[in-house]
Order: sequence, then structure tokens, then C-alpha cells
Amino acid sequence: MEGDDCSFQPDSSDDHSQRGSVASSATLSRAQDVLIYLFGDSAVHLTVEGLGTVSVQELSRSVRDALNIPESVQDAFALWLCSPLLDLQLKARHQPYKLCRQWQDLLYRFTEASEEDISQDEPYLQFRRNVFYPKSKELQIEDEAVLRLLYEEARSHILTGRYPSDPEHWTALGALSLALDEGPNLDSQQFTTTIREKKLSSFLPAHVAMGSGGLFSTLRGKSSRQAGLEQSLLEAYKKISTSAGDTPEPTQLLHQYLNTCHTLPYYGCAFFLGEIDKPAQGILQRGKRKAVNVGICLEGVYVMDVKEKHVLLGLRFSELSWDHSYPEEEGDSHILWLEFDGEEDGTPVNKLLKIYSKQAELMSGFIEFCVELKSASEVGAAAGMDGEVSQSQQPAGQEGNKKNGRGGRRGMLSRQNSVVCNRVHSLNTISYVDNGKEIKRLKPKRAASFFTRQASAPSYSAVQVTESLEQG
Repeated sequence: MEGDDCSFQPDSSDDHSQRGSVASSATLSRAQDVLIYLFGDSAVHLTVEGLGTVSVQELSRSVRDALNIPESVQDAFALWLCSPLLDLQLKARHQPYKLCRQWQDLLYRFTEASEEDISQDEPYLQFRRNVFYPKSKELQIEDEAVLRLLYEEARSHILTGRYPSDPEHWTALGALSLALDEGPNLDSQQFTTTIREKKLSSFLPAHVAMGSGGLFSTLRGKSSRQAGLEQSLLEAYKKISTSAGDTPEPTQLLHQYLNTCHTLPYYGCAFFLGEIDKPAQGILQRGKRKAVNVGICLEGVYVMDVKEKHVLLGLRFSELSWDHSYPEEEGDSHILWLEFDGEEDGTPVNKLLKIYSKQAELMSGFIEFCVELKSASEVGAAAGMDGEVSQSQQPAGQEGNKKNGRGGRRGMLSRQNSVVCNRVHSLNTISYVDNGKEIKRLKPKRAASFFTRQASAPSYSAVQVTESLEQG
């Protein structure tokens, strides 16, 4: 998430313990050792003077110099303040030491963590991809060191399941990782030995490599499943050298890996934690929720099932309206509201998805910033072409304005077996017809005025609700 989307209030207390990458306040006047972590279990060691007031801009410059990152791609990376409980992308003006002193306050504000977990949490600084860096620019990078930094981050997200992927994707990516680690010319025996030594989980997502366990694993046999995965990985590995002809260079393999990741619409997203209502399955199973990751990038918003590792809903900004609401009573939740087109018993409707999260305010602000940034880039591109934008270069949703304004609707969201596709049918949503008349008694604890936030007013017909609704 983007650190500039929340207000970090100064912390004047002197009894907070200093944690993570920075030293105690008693020695801030002297030069201090600072570790800036990278993906791939490595770190940059810096010696910093005036640690208490050093800015992200200054630290980032020192890291780029240490890693010899070309000036032309300096915007590809940013400094993040991370822990198992919260990730924040920092702005150039932020001062990491001061944010570390406020860390517990930030955790209380933006997470549901227990007091014990918060007291033990330690943040660290990490140098990683800038969520605002366009994928189109990333494709033009040729520097191997920069590509490898991007690769290590993408690989981590694939292996942990943060980037849900289909078998054809994770098999191809696993084979490319093996080729980058061990070279593309292993024979079958060398391949098997390497896989057994490093384990499949080094190349395939953990939930794939480990299997579902339990009775299923017992009946089918863990060894046979492992053998099947190894065979699929071997076949994909052999295709690398065959398709390339000569032995491919590391930069070619890195480009292939990142290009494959770019086919995943949530590549490069900032991720937020939340929960959504499960569909009611009887009186006794009402009120249950499921954990979701909400990925937000310059293209749109993606809601992903944490357990099942697949997309529940993916929307471009031209396909949604949004807002957030604060708790009205003690025990209520912060909510991010997403409104989009759907269908109810054959009737076109506007659907509402409620995402419960203490990070709802962050998500809403982040969406707004992405929309503004995308709009500004599109205006700049149009101006660069003397205002002439071809049909193929129109912003997402602009072409649909002619069909899908207040006089029409877009095509239905796809529902397929791929982990990337939407599963709107599995969501517990609130539905309205176009003119605001309710389909059935549904009730958000919120007035209807929050539908005003849209990426582009003419491109989405927001429903006007005239009365409160009850949750169904």
C-alpha cells in the first residue's frame, strides 16, 4: 500500500522501542549501520549519518548507487516499510526513523492484529518495485541487475500465491526459475537430482507443491503427485532450450519470466487485507466471512480469495464506482464499497460488494490516486499526438462510452475456470436495478451518496438509491 495515502501523525513519546532496520535514538548523532532488504534473501548495507532525519529520497539514492542501478530506471523502485502485519510504500519526503517510532500506532489503526502481535512486530526497510511504475516501461529494461531485482520480487509473489496463477503459468515460470538458477542445459538425471535437493517448493507455488494434504493426499499418494509435477516441470524446462535454439542468455530468461507475469492483470499491485461476506447457506451459516487480498494498480482493482488462491472479482476503473465508510457504531467495520454491473435472475442490475477492512480508507485513497494518475497520463499521451487518439489507443472504457453510458450496458463479466477470471456468482453482493428500485430487501449501513466516486463520470452509470435497504 502507498504510505502517502494516510496521515502519519508525529509521535512525541520517548519510550517507544526502536526496531527493525534502524538504531536507537541515543546514538542518532553518530553514523549508524542500516540494512535495506531485497527480495531473494539479500540486503544492502549502508552507513548513514543523521539517521533520525534522513529521508527516503536520500536512502533510495544510496541504495541505487550501491546496486549500480541506471538513472534511466530509478523510478522503477521505491522504499517500503514492511512487516508480517503491514506493508507501506514510502514517499520521497518520508523519514523512516520517525515512521518506525509510530509503527505500533499504524498497526492499531490499519490492522486487526492482537495487542500481543503488535507489541512483537518489527518493521524493516525493503527496496522493491514501485507500484506506480508502468509495465510498458518495465518491458524496455535491458539491465540484467535491474531485471533480476524485478524477477526476485515477482518470483516471491508467485511462490507464496499472492499472484494466483494457472498450471500453464506456474509450470512455465518454475522452469524459467530453474534455468536461471542452474542453467538451461541440465539433462533428465541432473534435473531430477536438482529438484530433489532444492524441493519443488523452490520452483512451484507452495500450495501446489505441498498439495492439499489430509485424506486426498493419502488416497492419491503424495509420491505420485510429486512425480506428476516433476514431469510437467521437466517438459516445460526442455522447451526453453528447444524454443531458443542456442543457449538463452540470462536477460532473455528474465524477460520471459516477467513477460509471463505481465499476463496476470494484478502484476505490480499494492495489496491490502480484508474480508467479504460469504453467501448465506441457511440460517445457521449467516454472518460468516472469508479473507481476501485486494490488489490495486494503475489498471484496476482485484479481489482474491486468500485460501483458494484465485480471483473473485477483477474490475478496471472504468467498470466500477467506489467509496469507503467509517464505523457508525462500536463493533462496526470500516468498509470499502465496490459497485459494478451484474445480473439478477436475468435482470441487469448494479451490484455492491462490501469489503470489511481497517485499510478501507487507504484503499479508497489509493484507487483515487491511481485514477488521477492514469487520467493524467492519458491526457498527456493524447496531447502528444495533437489530440488525435486512434480507436486502438483509447483509454480502457472510453470506447464503451458510446455503448455503455446511461443508454446501455457492458457485456457480462467472464466466469471461467481460470484463477484469473471473475467468480461473481460466488460473491455475496447487494443488488439494485438501474433506476434505483430495489430488487429485494438488502441493507448497507450507509447512505446512498457514496456512489459519486467514479473513474470517469460518463463511462459508468451509477445507480441512485432512494431508500435504505436490508441485508439479505
